[in-house]
Amino acid sequence: MPLTESHDDNLPQEESVAAVRHPGEDAPAAGAGTPPEQEPGTEPELAEPESEPRLSVPEPEPEPGPEPEPEPTLPEPVRQRIVALTAAVLPVLPGDEVPVPLRRVAKFAPNRRARLGAPMIAAQLTADPLFRQRITARVLADSGDLGAAVVAGTAPAAADPVEVAALAYLARPRGWRELIDASGAAVRAEADKAVVDELVREAEQRATRAEHDRAVARVEADKLRDELARVRDELGQLREENRQLARTLREAQARERRAAELLATERGRATRAATEADAELRRARARLAEAEAAAGVARASAKEARSVDDAKLWLLLETIGQAAVGLRRELALDPVDRLPADFVADTFADQPNATPAGAATRARDTDDPARLDQLLALPKAHLVVDGYNVTKRGFGEMSLEQQRKRLITGLGGIAAQTGDEVTVVFDGAERMHGLPPAPRGVRVLFSRKGETADELIRRLVRAEPPGRPVVVVSSDREVADGVRRHGAYPLGADSLLRRLARS
Repeated sequence: MPLTESHDDNLPQEESVAAVRHPGEDAPAAGAGTPPEQEPGTEPELAEPESEPRLSVPEPEPEPGPEPEPEPTLPEPVRQRIVALTAAVLPVLPGDEVPVPLRRVAKFAPNRRARLGAPMIAAQLTADPLFRQRITARVLADSGDLGAAVVAGTAPAAADPVEVAALAYLARPRGWRELIDASGAAVRAEADKAVVDELVREAEQRATRAEHDRAVARVEADKLRDELARVRDELGQLREENRQLARTLREAQARERRAAELLATERGRATRAATEADAELRRARARLAEAEAAAGVARASAKEARSVDDAKLWLLLETIGQAAVGLRRELALDPVDRLPADFVADTFADQPNATPAGAATRARDTDDPARLDQLLALPKAHLVVDGYNVTKRGFGEMSLEQQRKRLITGLGGIAAQTGDEVTVVFDGAERMHGLPPAPRGVRVLFSRKGETADELIRRLVRAEPPGRPVVVVSSDREVADGVRRHGAYPLGADSLLRRLARS
């Protein structure tokens, strides 16, 4: 963006001299003018040593003509450098010398001052020649010999053209436009040279890539030639395989023709064999019909013989049934709702040590647990269990109530499976109260005061009629020996525990 302003040759001479006076110079005499008053709160400028040379801008001579000559267009690097020099000097100026629009910019950080305040700085440099001269004085003081050379209207050969153009724009010595034009030409020359260098680099890179592409193309061409040779070899092999396959196909076709001829021959033989098989099948069916007729006659004869046997068996069973009914009528036996064990549970037997006649015939000398299922399979069997003897052997870690409940529940399952009468006997001075109802088919008895469960079990066995199978489960030797004398089958407690675990 070019910085443009009206030519400053019309400024009064006093303002021009005051603007370019070095900050370290002494204040002008009283007759020459009074310096501006210092604003409250601002620090006074420090005086430079007397020995330091002073730089002054020569007063421009008024040019003829009614209007000033327009300013040249500044190259972008020159414009940026002017803004950067001004932004660097802004904080150093006293507060009353900084224009109002730039006082806020002067408080920015150095890296933001030139970037954010560039438009306002450029506008102020163009519109305020006095502000520009104050900036020029500070910039020339900091630039040293280069600033002195620019003020003199010359530019060192080794100096940066951008720096020379920026100082020339600010100081505006005689011939400053030529300095800016020369610097702009140098900047453009450098830019053109950079463009040319970049084009040369791009051309070299394209040449390098082209050489690389040629090398890659040569390698690919070699690969393609190798691949072509390999494909030609494979084509030759395929042609040879094709000739072999054609020869094999001709041989297969010849074998197929011979097989077709053999197939026609075999079909003729199969037709003749099928005809013979049909004739043999018809003969077999005829023989089967004759056999079925003979079997029907045999079944009729067997049915008549079975009818005779069934009639004889029915007559025998009817005779036995009528004899049993007559015997029941002759003995006047009525159906009963109480069993022998029910009577033992209520009263003592008159002769507890008496042995019924024929009881010895029921005794068995076995304690095999496998016999339990066989004995329970006998008709009208009665299972008598020594309760605490079984529970303390099988699950003695439980309380007595839990032992009784578990045993009674298991015996209920056995009674439901076998349909047999089951009685379990526990020791107790009196009948327990609050017991849960016993399962169907299970009788729960407690020995009376002064009587043990063993004695009650023996009385139950003595009360049974001769010939009825009675099974007593107890690991007590005295109980086993006592019931064996009365014709019962004693079994150990382990046999019942395993039976309960299985169910």
